[in-house]
Amino acid sequence: MNMPTASNISQTLARLCPAAILLCACCCVLGDEAKVDSKPPGYKPPDYKRAGHKPTGHKPTGVNSKTSISFTVRMLALDANEGIDAGDIDGDGTKDLIAGRNWFPAPTFVPRPVRLIEDWNGYVQSNGDFLMDVNGDQKLDVVAGSYLPTEVYWFQNPGAEGLRLGQLWPKHLLLDTKASKNEGQLLVDLDGDNKAEWLVNSWDKKQAMVAWRQTEGGWIPHTLGPINGHGIATGDLNGDGRTDVLFGLGWYEQPKDPWNQPWVLHKQWNLHSSLPMLVRDVDEDGDADLIYGNGHDYGLHLWLQERTVTADENGQTGKNDNDKNVGDIVFRKIVIDDSYSQVHTLAMADLDGDGNDDLIAGKRVRAHNGKDPGGDEMPCLYYYTRTQDPANWQRHTIDEGHVGCGLQIVAEDIDGDGDIDLATAGKSGTFLMLNQRIDAAATTIAND
Repeated sequence: MNMPTASNISQTLARLCPAAILLCACCCVLGDEAKVDSKPPGYKPPDYKRAGHKPTGHKPTGVNSKTSISFTVRMLALDANEGIDAGDIDGDGTKDLIAGRNWFPAPTFVPRPVRLIEDWNGYVQSNGDFLMDVNGDQKLDVVAGSYLPTEVYWFQNPGAEGLRLGQLWPKHLLLDTKASKNEGQLLVDLDGDNKAEWLVNSWDKKQAMVAWRQTEGGWIPHTLGPINGHGIATGDLNGDGRTDVLFGLGWYEQPKDPWNQPWVLHKQWNLHSSLPMLVRDVDEDGDADLIYGNGHDYGLHLWLQERTVTADENGQTGKNDNDKNVGDIVFRKIVIDDSYSQVHTLAMADLDGDGNDDLIAGKRVRAHNGKDPGGDEMPCLYYYTRTQDPANWQRHTIDEGHVGCGLQIVAEDIDGDGDIDLATAGKSGTFLMLNQRIDAAATTIAND
């Protein structure tokens, strides 16, 4: 009897299960010190053409700085979906992933169906996934909007038997915004009542900014202001203890009574920024700063808050503030990294366990189907640690060439080992990145 060779086995497996070969090729440990030889099928070296853009060449201090952190990277699926979230979907006490058409149960993360999504113009008709218990049955459902359709649907968790059988989740209308051209949305508690509002961001600057509130009678709209614009964030920007809403053209200041008093518009900038931007006290001076990426161009930026514009007894602003209004914020502007483009989504979490949150950013792969500056350059995902000088950051590579971003980044302890893991979904695939920091530390202790 002729024994099969390794070559015969590989060819047979490739014919029977090409997806398995793809997943095996993409399951590897990646980090700043790791060498990645394998490339997913169809991978081509990046073009690096700047499409007329001239980046400043600014890179953070200590680019690709050595770190003890590495990540086990697993490719879970490949489609054009760009939304992702994490939560205990099947009630077994472990965190699962939801990403577009599928959910991925821990610990295997083998995809199982959730919903059907139409492909559209190089995208899918879905621009984010949000897990929440919509109907109060103690099971996590999925809420999802889309780019052009005005309806927002929720997909009902079918329960243990339905999940076991791989059934599609029943579809229900949550609300109809009556507004198209939706870049994305946030599910965030604006008024502190422990109920999240549905906040819609539009690339159409003439579209109103609307927050949808949960009430006993259903979800009702409240218009924060008459304009919108690419990019969104929430946070207490002016230090009054209330959550403000930032967007591509400025920010809406929350009043004392958010649903009965007008929100004040501060039209301070004109950005095509990330979803989300981040409102954080980066320099630890007691006020909020702003971190944002250029969603469709090069650049990751930090704006450090310096002061708030005030008026004298005659209601006049200072001579340096003639072009500003009372209550506007004055910033010191810093470039963190200008070496890659399409920094369309951000997150912060303590990846290295030092007690300080790290900045997580990467490239939204083919965000405008390759038409943006740098649109055909390689996927990449990094995290940044801050030095004593907030103007200087160290960049650490999570992956280059495989993993990119879409519209959301999950930064949670997914495998329950005590450190923060990552997950992204974009046009280079849906990826799970398990942080090996705790495992590495345990191994070190065991070997001592």
